[in-house]
Amino acid sequence: MSDVVVTRENAMRVVVVGASKKVERYSNMALKRLAAAGHEVLPFNPALDEIDGIPVYRELSAIPLPVDTVTLYVGPAVLRDIGDGILALKPRRIISNPGTESPEFAAKARELGIDYQEACTLVLLSTNQF
Repeated sequence: MSDVVVTRENAMRVVVVGASKKVERYSNMALKRLAAAGHEVLPFNPALDEIDGIPVYRELSAIPLPVDTVTLYVGPAVLRDIGDGILALKPRRIISNPGTESPEFAAKARELGIDYQEACTLVLLSTNQF
């Protein structure tokens, strides 16, 4: 587990795109690990109202700003439909978890000055690199 102590000063607002209620899904694991670490988690999934008591955003435009990190758990096909909404959040960083990679989306993010990383949120958390 992580040795990094998250305080009010270094806690991040993290949008989990593709958040799921299914405990076996990596998005669910990431949501729980991020919250347990003290980060403010904002799950996004148009089909859900809540996950374990955490309200889920059904529209990207409803997510409060500023956003520190967006972590992606949707495939490139879904990303094509919602990518502009994600970029409109103007996050400092986007993490493209395995299976979500999109060179086109990465290029758009980088053009806007957004740090775009192909990485695994769970590994980043486990290795104190989040």
